[in-house]
Order: sequence, then C-alpha cells, then structure tokens
Amino acid sequence: MPVPSSDAIPLAEAVRDACVAAALAAFEDASISGLCCTGAWECAVGAMRTLDLEAVTEAPSQARQTKRPS
Repeated sequence: MPVPSSDAIPLAEAVRDACVAAALAAFEDASISGLCCTGAWECAVGAMRTLDLEAVTEAPSQARQTKRPS
C-alpha cells in the first residue's frame, strides 16, 4: 500500500469531517421535519453527494499557509 503524502492526510481528514457534518445536519433536519429513518438517511446521503468539495479542499491548504513552523 502506498504511503500517503503529507498533504493527503489533512485533506482526507477535512473531506471526512465535512461529509460527517453535512450528513449529521441533514439527518437531523429531515428527522425534525418528520421523515422516517430511511428518508432521513437518504437526505444525509444527498447532503454528502452535493457537498461543495472545492470549498472543503481549499480549507486544509489555507490552514497550512497560515500555520507557523515550530
């Protein structure tokens, strides 16, 4: 298995965190709106599919630019 580059891990973590946050928010909103568990899950999956990946992928690079070396 190839070793990920030092940039790949923060990017992967940012994408994962954004997907989880989008899914949780969509599931909660759908549940509050009265959808059944299956419907709420479909909304959560839809939120992950429509996530703005461009915004998510820019966030880790901006954080690296503002981070000061130790």
